[in-house]
Amino acid sequence: MIGFAKRNLLVFFKDRTAVFFSLLSVFIIIGLYALFLGDVWVDNFQGMSGVRYLMDSWIMAGLLAVTSITTTMGAFGIMVDDKVRKIDKDIASSPLKRSSIAGGYVFSSFIIGVIMSFITLVLAEFYVLLNGGELMTFSTLCKVAALVLLSTFTNTSIVYFLVSFFSSPNAFATASTIIGTLIGFLTGIYLPIGELPAAVQWVMKLFPFSHSAALFRQVMMADPIAKAFAGAPAEELQSFKEFMGVVYKFGDMEATPMLSIGFLILTSVLFFGLSVLKLSKKRSH
Repeated sequence: MIGFAKRNLLVFFKDRTAVFFSLLSVFIIIGLYALFLGDVWVDNFQGMSGVRYLMDSWIMAGLLAVTSITTTMGAFGIMVDDKVRKIDKDIASSPLKRSSIAGGYVFSSFIIGVIMSFITLVLAEFYVLLNGGELMTFSTLCKVAALVLLSTFTNTSIVYFLVSFFSSPNAFATASTIIGTLIGFLTGIYLPIGELPAAVQWVMKLFPFSHSAALFRQVMMADPIAKAFAGAPAEELQSFKEFMGVVYKFGDMEATPMLSIGFLILTSVLFFGLSVLKLSKKRSH
């Protein structure tokens, strides 16, 4: 399995176009924020201390949540390409077990997602510093790294299940475009959750990607929020967190970090189980 995963990693990183397009959403979001969205949100919170640092941290946290799914989606393009070029038949006839083949695709996509997420984190920190913000503390960085691993594993499980249905590069490309666009809205990057109708907010809160974004924000925005809201009423701080998707509430109940983490783990297990079930059925046929 490790050897097959290594093969997938080499195939992906040798294709510079694939690497670029897997990070395209990152460049688009940073570009949109730098040119348009950033000034809009900073202007909305005028008079607040350190508002640029606060909003930069907000957008970069959402960006990490997006990257962990778009890059794994791009990595699984290798599996679709293998099907199109009939390479999967050669692989299936090799001594490798089906479980090892599946594990190789999943493991390589997970590693690619983690690597690209950490590259995005470096770019995000550079952007925050460039605008007068501060570097993360070591403890914050460790928490973010742990969230990258969890978020990427969850998204790898989901994407593997979805991609297993595609055998056409056109269908895969279309699905990637649609998912990439939807993720930006589901993570509240293009429009904060507080701007949306209550019914739409409920739908967003049911997606694991949204919980990934909330967890990243809770960690990455802890310091800028403490500085921006120093001395502010607790109600004002709570209202900001709910409006910007830092925390989610279901009625009167607020989703705790452990609840969001548990939801991501449960989602990972569910979709990994569905993928194994689909693989078993395919094997029986």
